[in-house]
Amino acid sequence: MKREERYETILRHFRKEMPNVTTELDFGSEFQLLVAVMLSAQCTDKRVNMVTPELFRHYPTAEAMAEAEAEDIFELVKSVSYPNSKSKHLAEMARQLVSQFGGEVPQTLEELTSLPGVGRKTANVMLSVAFGQGAMPVDTHVFRVSHRIGLVNKDDNTPLKVEQRLSKYISHEELGLAHHWILLHGRYICTARKPHCEQCPITEACRSFKELRS
Repeated sequence: MKREERYETILRHFRKEMPNVTTELDFGSEFQLLVAVMLSAQCTDKRVNMVTPELFRHYPTAEAMAEAEAEDIFELVKSVSYPNSKSKHLAEMARQLVSQFGGEVPQTLEELTSLPGVGRKTANVMLSVAFGQGAMPVDTHVFRVSHRIGLVNKDDNTPLKVEQRLSKYISHEELGLAHHWILLHGRYICTARKPHCEQCPITEACRSFKELRS
């Protein structure tokens, strides 16, 4: 199967089955989404959603969190992965949002990645989910699944290369949806430890499945 055919087969399936998919993180504002995405790095959305209600009760806005010390935030997020560094980054990020952006989350990749603790993946999530811009965040699920099913080359060995490859074959308007499609497929079917090929609806287009059967 040619790459263009693989993309079309896979995207057609997801368009039909998950037309309105979005993030599984809970949030009430752009600032709260940014906080949740930062906390979700190498941590499950389920765990993040367990800690953010109390965190947002104390610090619902950038202005409120900017007044907090990292130690205060730590007590509320200590059950997530890497709580020490995340607490520090959240406090610094909130202060910079207030001092440089008036407490509002910026809407460009360059400005977002200037914030402490905000990398390209987090910035792309914000651009896509919060602001409806065409962006392809590449987390561990997207990276793994894109390689397994054959959406990218085997030498696309960095998140940036995967992002660029996917962005070449997926329309700008559909990038955000495609991110969630691939992510959720990796979270629930094409899992890291063992892909559940018997449950997979796109095996006909999957490069790894074909290699296993040949």
